[in-house]
Amino acid sequence: MEQTEFFNVAEVQLSYKPHFKAQERPQINSSKQAYNILINCWDKSLINYIEQAKLILLNRNNRVLGIVDLSTGGGASTVMDNRVIFATALKATATSIILAHNHPSGNLKPPSEDIRLTEKLKQAGKLLEIEVHDHLIIGESGYCSMAEETYI
Repeated sequence: MEQTEFFNVAEVQLSYKPHFKAQERPQINSSKQAYNILINCWDKSLINYIEQAKLILLNRNNRVLGIVDLSTGGGASTVMDNRVIFATALKATATSIILAHNHPSGNLKPPSEDIRLTEKLKQAGKLLEIEVHDHLIIGESGYCSMAEETYI
C-alpha cells in the first residue's frame, strides 16, 4: 500500500462564527421568549402548509448562540436527526438547546411520537452534557411547551 493512499480522506472543518458579543444576544428564560424569537424567524407562508423543525442553541447563561433550520418535511411530518442536532450543538459549544417544530394542522398537542423523540434527545443530551430545555410545537396562533405542559 502506498503512503499516498492514507491521504485520500475528506477534510473535516469545524466553524462557528458569532456576529455578536454574548451580552448583546437575547436571553431566554421562558417558553414565551423562545416562541417569540422563533416565530420572528419562521417562514409564515409555510407555517400552515409544511412542517419544519428548528433548533435554538444556548450558552450557559441561556443566551442565544444561534437558530438552526434543522429540516423541512411534508404536510404531516419532518425529521429531527439526533446526530445533526448534537453535532450542531457541539460545534457551537452550546450547553443547552430548545427544539421546535410546527404543526400545519394547528393542533398544538404533541403526539406520542414527539414525546418519545424528545425523551430520546433528552437522554442523549445528558451523555453529552447538553440539556434539552424544551420542545415547542408552533402554530400560527400560538405554541405548546412540552416542558411546561409536563410532557417531558
